Amino acid sequence: MAAAGSVQLTFTVDAATLGVNGEATRWQNPPRLIGGRTMLPLREAAAWLGQPLVEGGDQLQLGRLVVGVRSSTAALAGAAQPAGTVVTVDGVVYVSARTLTEALNANLSADDDTGRILTLTALRDGGNPLAPQARFSTDKIVYAPGERIVYTEYAYDPDGADLTARKWVGRQDAFFQPGTYTIGLTVTNSRGLQSKPFTRTVTVQGAPLDSPLTYALKYAAPGDRFPDAQVLNYPLAQAVPVPGPSYPLIFSDSPEVPTQSGVLYQDTVSGRARLLAYHLNGLDRPARLYVLARNLEDRPVEVRTERLGETAPTRIEGLLGQVTLLDYFASTGGPVLTLGAGQSAAVYASPTLSVGSGANMMQDLSASGRVELTFLMLEDTLPPTAQVAQQLPYLPTDGRHVRGTFPGAVRHLRVSLGALPARLVIGDGLVDPALTGTDALTRQPVRLSGNYGVLYDLQVEGAAGTAVALSPRGGLYRGAMNVEDGPITQTIKLPRSGNAIKPEEPVLLWRAGSPRLNIDFIPASGSNLPISLIFYRAGNPGLGNPGDGLKVYQP
Repeated sequence: MAAAGSVQLTFTVDAATLGVNGEATRWQNPPRLIGGRTMLPLREAAAWLGQPLVEGGDQLQLGRLVVGVRSSTAALAGAAQPAGTVVTVDGVVYVSARTLTEALNANLSADDDTGRILTLTALRDGGNPLAPQARFSTDKIVYAPGERIVYTEYAYDPDGADLTARKWVGRQDAFFQPGTYTIGLTVTNSRGLQSKPFTRTVTVQGAPLDSPLTYALKYAAPGDRFPDAQVLNYPLAQAVPVPGPSYPLIFSDSPEVPTQSGVLYQDTVSGRARLLAYHLNGLDRPARLYVLARNLEDRPVEVRTERLGETAPTRIEGLLGQVTLLDYFASTGGPVLTLGAGQSAAVYASPTLSVGSGANMMQDLSASGRVELTFLMLEDTLPPTAQVAQQLPYLPTDGRHVRGTFPGAVRHLRVSLGALPARLVIGDGLVDPALTGTDALTRQPVRLSGNYGVLYDLQVEGAAGTAVALSPRGGLYRGAMNVEDGPITQTIKLPRSGNAIKPEEPVLLWRAGSPRLNIDFIPASGSNLPISLIFYRAGNPGLGNPGDGLKVYQP
């Protein structure tokens, strides 16, 4: 830890223990007695003393001392030092303690009784007066394994400049193995100046308070991963389908990479419908993805966008579904278009897509009469008009992806929780069957494996005091869910960063405080199914019953 005034190191040759201003810690490479000299590991000693170690080519400079690493030579204020002042052992550079003391204008003293305990006292480096200062504290210095650590950061800039970056080293919210741990923080200000590292040391000992699993179920933030090797052994929860309002899904994903302007898919709807499209620009020029609505009635028809989410343009397939879902759940409505008899207008238009980039969109529409919806890929110079669409070819499917119209794009499910943990499987095609529909252009039956675009309206009874997590079953998964817990409604990004890949590393969705929990789930495009929702009974300091403990399932 950087402290005002002097830094004092108390150490013994060949002993791993070390005192830094009275705080116990450990060397990675203890001091040695070599050739009758007490030798200190140069890099570690500089770090503990809070002194900058400047590296340049084959040389290291600390204060007035310059060390040649390969030649094992040393110069103090330009004067060559005797052989043996610098020694490299197993790749670690050691320097004579007395030479290092002189280089820093420091003081080296020995214990009066034995002479074995040495104390090196040096003024800490003054540093750059314009650099920011890293500071933080922990609520304690001794913790039980699995005990939560509360950090308080109070880094600052001497001139009040903004701190634009923080880099932690060794920070964990809890440590699960006994030992001594050093935690460091470095901050950077808006001028690009970086602070010196600031460190604190904590000790972990005694009886465990929590395991990684029970800790995560209490404290992990939604979207965080945590370990649970028993996930696939948990019994299945029974989801009961119940009646509820539904509407069709109009799905356009074939040809996924059109190579010319044309009609990708087309069908007629009246009332509500969900549109889902994913296409890459395979043309040799910039293009745009459109959805064109044409009024088939002999009266004006209103076409209202109720929700819209999109990811465009992008070349990263893993981003598509997650960003689109987050955008979709955040949407609160869109434009209302009034189309006269026979009139057309674009209800969706992507940004311009460069060659090879794509668009993923999901849109809920409501039409007051019959409208024809046409998905088009058009080179950027063509306008999205009915006249242009009528002159374009209907592009054939690519034989690998799906397009079609699928009734029943909303599934209403109810789950009453009993013995926990338990898991609910979604998207496996067995417990949760795939939607079937029709390709309106070929009149052929089609099957939507994975149910991408299907809204699962899941109502969970007996949810208070439970934790819910997502476990990927088919490989990489990145998505989002919308949760309603009493007065709280929130969209959760799953996972918060990166990808969920391993079943035994679930991602926390929510800790429920109300008896009834509502979850809206739509399988994310570009991700793999099936997934499982895992329900745990876990104590929660903030919600539910704090006295509940995790009931561990024994297979």
